[in-house]
Amino acid sequence: MVMVPFAALGMSVIASLVLFALYGKSPALALHALLLEPFLSWQSFSEVLLKMTPLLPIAQGLAIGFRANVFDIGAEGQYVMGAIAASALPVYFPKGDSMLMLPAMPLLGAMGGMLWASIAAGLRTRFNTNEILVTLMLMLSLIAIQVLNYLLLGPWKDPKGFNFPQSGMFPDATMLPTLIPGTRVSVALLLAGLVTVLAFVMMRYSFSGYKLLLGGLAPRASSYAGFSEKRAVWISLLIGGCAAGLAGACEVSGPLGQLQRSIPVGYGYAAIIAAYLGGLNPLGILASAFLMSVIYIGGDNAMVSADLPIAAVRVFQGMLLVFYLAGFTFIRYRLEFRRGQAVNVA
Repeated sequence: MVMVPFAALGMSVIASLVLFALYGKSPALALHALLLEPFLSWQSFSEVLLKMTPLLPIAQGLAIGFRANVFDIGAEGQYVMGAIAASALPVYFPKGDSMLMLPAMPLLGAMGGMLWASIAAGLRTRFNTNEILVTLMLMLSLIAIQVLNYLLLGPWKDPKGFNFPQSGMFPDATMLPTLIPGTRVSVALLLAGLVTVLAFVMMRYSFSGYKLLLGGLAPRASSYAGFSEKRAVWISLLIGGCAAGLAGACEVSGPLGQLQRSIPVGYGYAAIIAAYLGGLNPLGILASAFLMSVIYIGGDNAMVSADLPIAAVRVFQGMLLVFYLAGFTFIRYRLEFRRGQAVNVA
């Protein structure tokens, strides 16, 4: 099982070499830009840490639900709603200088993400509606983005912003301190690390984590033991929403310093890949989130130095997930061929 992520990465690299060659680009130059250039300068590496800051807590929150067989695909919308909820404070108090504003913003962001996740939880527990359909096919993420567009094109639009769809700049009292001088990395990276520690403790040592894990591995045994499936659904989705909302709040009060339409950049979807590539293990997710952040920054470099389209980077990320799931399937199941048909044997 430990070798599956490494095998997935190796297969993705090989497939990318073929893809880049077919696209008429130099495979060596493209992979150098994609996987190596982020480490060649401190500025690029600091941007990797910046990308990792929101990606890591979202992936950790999603993984808790995934292990309980609660599949939240709407973290992108929860991330956006967290950013909106946190931004309400500096938008309505643009000259606020209270020291309570800074800790209040992550709390508001977490509440915003949990509120958006509660829609899926309520529909799942009340009407037995599949959370994947609610978060993906009912487009909760797209609805959240439209709410963002409405606010930035309407009541929250900066009157001094030269007609750009963005809020005003947030006051200093709401901005997270810089963690590494000379970079854009804020103390939100430490919060992401704290979320990782809490996820590890919860899933390894807490009784609540044990109940969620048992519900995912053996739902029938879990029900016989008296564990509530509805409670597990609510806990899983609220934790995922909380982590995503917290990430959104830290993004607007960290490197951006305002609410912008560019907030939704796909962290919620990339976090799904990071969660599975890390084996749904908090420590593994720490490594996979770092790898995904490297690919983000390497992709920006590849567009410039290797003339690759951004779609090529998305394809590389997707191949990581596909090859991981394929490898996991072959590890978990043994294929037997009977009369010309492949049969899965657990």
